[in-house]
Amino acid sequence: MAVLASDVFDKLLTPEQRKAADKRGEELIAEYRTLQQLRKARDLTQAQLAELWGKDQVSISQLEKRADMLLSTLRSYVEAMGGELDLVVRFEGGPPVTLSGLSTGDLREKSAR
Repeated sequence: MAVLASDVFDKLLTPEQRKAADKRGEELIAEYRTLQQLRKARDLTQAQLAELWGKDQVSISQLEKRADMLLSTLRSYVEAMGGELDLVVRFEGGPPVTLSGLSTGDLREKSAR
């Protein structure tokens, strides 16, 4: 017998947790749109970006649907469009901090450990 996800969520989560989960879901959808819109803003189709990146169109489509990916993958995606990725951390009450030292090589080295 099938059980609705909403029924499970209602049993397991408080209203506050449910609200937070719904908000995060909306953020993930916005992130998907943002990555896709970034490519479109560069006037690139998935097929064109795939050719620039040395991937196939299906890979681009799958990547744009993902809610989570490696930073190195995102960096490579952006660089294939001719861009540069910066990672900025923001804390309430403080200035934004741009992280450096997270080059593609650094990420591979840390992943291997």
